[in-house]
Amino acid sequence: MLRFTVRDSGDPAYDGTYELRCRPARGGHPAPLRACGALDRAEAEGKEPFRAVPSGAMCTMVDGGPATARVTGFWHGRAVDADFSRHNGCEIDRWQALVPALPRVR
Repeated sequence: MLRFTVRDSGDPAYDGTYELRCRPARGGHPAPLRACGALDRAEAEGKEPFRAVPSGAMCTMVDGGPATARVTGFWHGRAVDADFSRHNGCEIDRWQALVPALPRVR
């Protein structure tokens, strides 16, 4: 089970706190089936969906807006405690890899 807290995404369906469970997909997430699929794809592609951007990473200085998210819980038996933002290119890419588990932000 994962708990998402999303703020300032610009999409009222996603802003707030809700749970997501997979296998089978369910919970208060706005799109549980698609969200579970996005998480599975990210992991299958070796993206480690909840891994933070490494310190010292070279990231473009692009502002992707005020959206933030916090994801806590367990995924595939591993504890998750991850913060997401859109304050540079690395963080935007990390966010985009999880859409629609996280909302699409324009």
